[in-house]
Amino acid sequence: MKLKKLFKDIKNIEIKGSKDIEISGIAIDSRAVFPNSLFIAKKGNKFDGSKFIYDAKNAGASAILTDIFDPFLNIAQIIHKNPAEIEADISARYYENPSKDLFSIAITGTSGKTTTSYLIKHVFDDNEKSLGVIGSLGHFTGKKLILSDLGTPQSADLQKYLKEMVVNKLDSFCMEATSIGIDQNRIKNIDFDVAIFTNLTHEHLDYHKTFSIYKEAKKKLFSNLSNKSFAILNIDDENSLDMVEKSVSKIITYSCKKQADFEAKGICFSIEGSYFTLVHNKKSYLVSAKLIGKFNVYNILAAVACATLKRIPIENIIKSINSFDSISGRLEKINIKKPFHVFIDYAHKEDALKNVLETLREVKKSNIITVFGCGGQRDTFKRPKMAKVAQDLSDITIVTSDNPRTEDPLKIIDEIKVGFSNNYNYFSEPDRYKAIEMALNIAKEDDIVLIAGKGHETYQILKDKTIEFDDKKVCIEIAKKL
Repeated sequence: MKLKKLFKDIKNIEIKGSKDIEISGIAIDSRAVFPNSLFIAKKGNKFDGSKFIYDAKNAGASAILTDIFDPFLNIAQIIHKNPAEIEADISARYYENPSKDLFSIAITGTSGKTTTSYLIKHVFDDNEKSLGVIGSLGHFTGKKLILSDLGTPQSADLQKYLKEMVVNKLDSFCMEATSIGIDQNRIKNIDFDVAIFTNLTHEHLDYHKTFSIYKEAKKKLFSNLSNKSFAILNIDDENSLDMVEKSVSKIITYSCKKQADFEAKGICFSIEGSYFTLVHNKKSYLVSAKLIGKFNVYNILAAVACATLKRIPIENIIKSINSFDSISGRLEKINIKKPFHVFIDYAHKEDALKNVLETLREVKKSNIITVFGCGGQRDTFKRPKMAKVAQDLSDITIVTSDNPRTEDPLKIIDEIKVGFSNNYNYFSEPDRYKAIEMALNIAKEDDIVLIAGKGHETYQILKDKTIEFDDKKVCIEIAKKL
């Protein structure tokens, strides 16, 4: 695409250099630049793209979108006071607005986004409705899985992934719409057919500062829906109706407690799964899922509601739900061939930990041993609160390191320990491997060991390096030694 076409009608820009050059791609990371691509030199929370302009040029970039003109840079420059502000517009134009050719689903909420998206994928794929996924476990575009540390990618990457889905002839896509991604307009210019609200609790306050600002970011997704779109709401969450306060979309509800379009009744659990009656349009259907926990019942209801919008028969949907196995790092049971049970989960905030532990308490026959830590450079207020949750719902707790980043792990542990009462039975072991080893050594027959905080992650972020660390592999390795 010609540079002049790419930036046609984009306001408040000045182009220095030839407007007739051909642009063959858009990159926001200088390491991803290839010949004749446009490099967007924007400022982020961690990096300033302007510092990598010459790296981009040396890699073959033919144009730079930046905020300050450099007279010594001998390639085309597009000057805008805030390059990030127009990233979504030029990206959607370059990739030809791919969401228009896909049935588009966004999931937002504090918890449940990942599991719900993969439930939807499983149901769609099972019923010949091929679906791509954008989320925290990676981005599946039809032929490959692209690993990423962003649940909601930057606009340039997101539009590229959607274009790949169109090229690969996918029918639909489902994405995790994080509050930060929404706030930074990463999902701008995507026409969502469906937006799902799971729940809302305190998170990302290191970024948003207040709960009300965090909530407003979520609401923005629903405010931008068209009157042809659907908002699927968990009405058991007190914030659900606030989400659609300014939305013109059609509303579908689901609940475990109230009258709704999709209701779960007679819920019961075992160590092997969840069982309940789904009520929809005055008809009842038995669900026998392999996922454990009430929060997963909510995830299932959201997925079922979404799948009906693609006119998949509800009997087929439930058959697919019942065949779905656990998702990586989300209350995932680890097969260690021991007389006790081990689960790993991504729960790294108080409400998520509370949900998981309450679920395990419903199926436990003996003690629950919890291993958890808190990440560095993240919300510090949750640290003692997570200790209180662990104390209330576990028989034994071992506090350890999560991803300490640049913080002192011992300091983080000390801040967690403030939440324990003086008479509670807990241990602290900053070495995560040794903490897990301690838990498995303590465990007796029918005990449940929960290792929380990292879930699917295969690394640990320390002060000066990132090391390989996979809770699942570590559990299996230690279990073989017992």
